[in-house]
Amino acid sequence: MRNPAILSATPSTLARTPARGSARVASGGLFDACQIGVVLRAVLLVEAVVGVATLFVGRSPADWLMLAATVTGGALPATLLWLVLACALKKLLARLSRPAQYAAGAALGAMAALYGCALLWLTGVVASAPWVASAAAGVMFAGLIMAGLVLRARGRTPAATTARLEELQARIRPHFLFNTLNTAIALVREEPAKAEAMLEDLAELFRRALADPGESVTLADEIALAAHYLAIEQVRFGERLAVRWDLDPAASGARLPALLLQPLVENAVKHGVEPSPEGAQLRIRTERRGALVVIEVTNSLPPLRWADQPLPRGHGIALANVRDRLRLLHDVQAQFSAGLEQKNYRVRIVVPLGS
Repeated sequence: MRNPAILSATPSTLARTPARGSARVASGGLFDACQIGVVLRAVLLVEAVVGVATLFVGRSPADWLMLAATVTGGALPATLLWLVLACALKKLLARLSRPAQYAAGAALGAMAALYGCALLWLTGVVASAPWVASAAAGVMFAGLIMAGLVLRARGRTPAATTARLEELQARIRPHFLFNTLNTAIALVREEPAKAEAMLEDLAELFRRALADPGESVTLADEIALAAHYLAIEQVRFGERLAVRWDLDPAASGARLPALLLQPLVENAVKHGVEPSPEGAQLRIRTERRGALVVIEVTNSLPPLRWADQPLPRGHGIALANVRDRLRLLHDVQAQFSAGLEQKNYRVRIVVPLGS
C-alpha cells in the first residue's frame, strides 16, 4: 500500500479543534493590526470622529474645514504610528496576559497621541499643546480599535469552526462514501490494484479532512486534498471526467482557510459531470502575479444548463461560505467572483502571497 496509515485522525482530534482555535484567538487576536483592511477602518474611524467633533467648534464651513485639517495633521500620524507599533510588536504583546495587552495598547495610544500633538506644536500649528487631552484621546481611540480587533477575532473562530463542520459533513456524505466503496468492491477481483489505490485515496482524503490544520493551510495542501478527491471521482466517472491541472509552483505557498478548495471542486463535479451523459471538463489553475495569487476552478456545464443560463442549484451556500471565510482571513486583500462564462462556470479567487 502507498500509505499504511489509513486514518491517523480521530474524532477526538476534531473535537479539540474549536478549543485550540479559541485559545489562539484569545492569545493573539488583540493586536492583529497588520492588514490593510484594519488600517483603512481605523483611519476612517478617526477621521469621522475628527470631522464630527470639529463641527461643534467651527463657526463656518471654511472655519470647520481649516480646523478639521489642523486636527487631522496630528490625529492621522498618531493613528498610523499606533497601528505600526501594534503590528510590529504583535508577537511580543501576545505573550502578555489579556489585561496587560489592553494596558500596553492604551499606553501605545497615549504615546502616539502625544507624538501627534508634538508635531502640531513643534511646527507652530498650535500655540498651546493640549497634552493631557491628546493623551486621553489616544487612550480612547486605542481602546475602540482594540475592541474592534477583539470582536473581529472572536467572529473568526466560530465562523471557521462552523464552516469546517459543514464542509466535513458535505465531504463525508453517505452517498459519496457508499459509491466509492461499491466501486472499489466491483474492482477488487478484476482490477485489485486500482481498487487498492482508490481506497487509499479515500483514506488520505478522510485523514486530511479530519486532521487539525489550524487557522489556515497552504495552497499546496488544498491542491493535494482536491487531487485525492478527484482521483476517486476519476475512477467512478472514467472518461466522463476530464481534469486539467495548470499549477504555478510559485503560488503554492499562499495561505487559504482550511478546506476551502474542496467544496468548489465538489460543486464542479456535481453540477458539471453528474448531470451530463457526455461528462464535463474540469480545470484547476493557479498563478502567481507579483504579490498576488490567482486560483480558478472552472467546469463545463451540460448544454441544457448553459443554453438558458440558470445558476446551478446548490452553489449559493458553498460559495457564500468560501467568500465569508476568505474575508475573515485576508479581509479586503482577498477577491472572489463566481458565475457563468460562455459555456463554463468559473470561480476565481485572488489572495495575497505573503499572508
